[in-house]
Amino acid sequence: MASLSSFVPVQPPRSAEWVPVWRGLFGERLRNTVYGLPQPLFDIPIRTRKILGFTVHILMDPAAVERVLLGNKANYIRPRIAQRLLSPLVGNGLLSAEGEDWRTQRRIVAPTFAPAAVANMAETMVRCTTDNMARWPGGSAQIDIAAEATDATMAIIANSLFAGDRRLVDPQAARYIEQMLAAAGQARFMTLLGIQDWDPSPVMRRARKSRLWLRKTLSEVVRDRGPDGGGDDFFGGLIRSLGEHYPPEQAAVLAADNAITFYVAGHETTANALAWTMYCLAAQPELQEEVRAEAVAAIAHPAAMRFEQLPLLKQIFEETLRLYPPAPRFDREAEAPDELAGTPIAKGDLVSIWPWIIHRHRTLWDDPDRFDHRRFAPERRAAQHRFQYLPFGGGPRVCVGARFAMMEALLIMAEWLSARRFALPTGFMPDPVGSVTLRPRGGMPLLVSPL
Repeated sequence: MASLSSFVPVQPPRSAEWVPVWRGLFGERLRNTVYGLPQPLFDIPIRTRKILGFTVHILMDPAAVERVLLGNKANYIRPRIAQRLLSPLVGNGLLSAEGEDWRTQRRIVAPTFAPAAVANMAETMVRCTTDNMARWPGGSAQIDIAAEATDATMAIIANSLFAGDRRLVDPQAARYIEQMLAAAGQARFMTLLGIQDWDPSPVMRRARKSRLWLRKTLSEVVRDRGPDGGGDDFFGGLIRSLGEHYPPEQAAVLAADNAITFYVAGHETTANALAWTMYCLAAQPELQEEVRAEAVAAIAHPAAMRFEQLPLLKQIFEETLRLYPPAPRFDREAEAPDELAGTPIAKGDLVSIWPWIIHRHRTLWDDPDRFDHRRFAPERRAAQHRFQYLPFGGGPRVCVGARFAMMEALLIMAEWLSARRFALPTGFMPDPVGSVTLRPRGGMPLLVSPL
């Protein structure tokens, strides 16, 4: 196998030193959370800053992250400011719920994402992928792989969890979701003050329009299903189970909240991860050829068996998730005093956990900006601290759909790689943009040709 030591995937520029907090409220730093991060963050375990009256501890130490997400998890809740940002979008669904509401909803949805249940969705994942590929040009062409990944993953979510409801593969849906997430990831003054609905900026006007479309559409899906769920799919079972635990009106609202959560999160993060992985493979032709041989061999097996036949592709995908984590940051709020990485934490302080920084931290990874999938060979993975790698979060609130996303991504890429070759257009460099998720600005155009 060819050496991979020379490939350093693209990332936004960093500032050499600390910059004033106000710089993050304007321009590119507002629009892109991973732009201009100070280099010292990638060398230290914790950094405390005052931001618009909040005390924020940016945490990079894996042992301290473990305490926040697992060891002392009861002390760290979703921040109230985050609730203000997310509640208009996802309500009180699994993503934003706390306490007993969260535990009840988690128990309801967990069986759907158990290994055996996910394996039963493999045929649907492959069918949606091949249907999507059937629309690709027959010859060589430049294709926006980010858009294709979105189409494929939206179809998979609609068919796996929502009985193929055609409203969920509406072409305008992807645009609306992009507009909402772009706004949700920006620390805008009026949002911090709780008056985001009065924000006249074009970004927020588009976000409000998008939010209304999504809420209206998913509420219609719930209403059309009725209180008995209208079927034996994931969503039908979710509606019935919520009806057993909550009054009818609250159950209907929570069903819509969770429909939004699984619809948006279920395709958005995986689609972005697919785009970044194909960029990394397009930039490394020899590695692409090696993993293509594995993919060709794997697709000879039934769909449900292929996941275990793709160890190299899995390592490549995991390394891409390290370099381009689907959610570049998430936050918690302290309910009581504590200490993290030797720093006192007061009640009400915010703890900011950045997978983007932790995954590239120079004390945790050897040559961290370089692509090297061999970091995730079993023997090397076992030597890592389990909280230095957080593509799906960690602790009890780890993403319930992590296995679904991993299988989905590997099965999609196995189909792509077994039929097509991918290359970078001359002079093209993707541009990572962080908000709630991590997207390639303007998509991921790649040269795609038949084998």
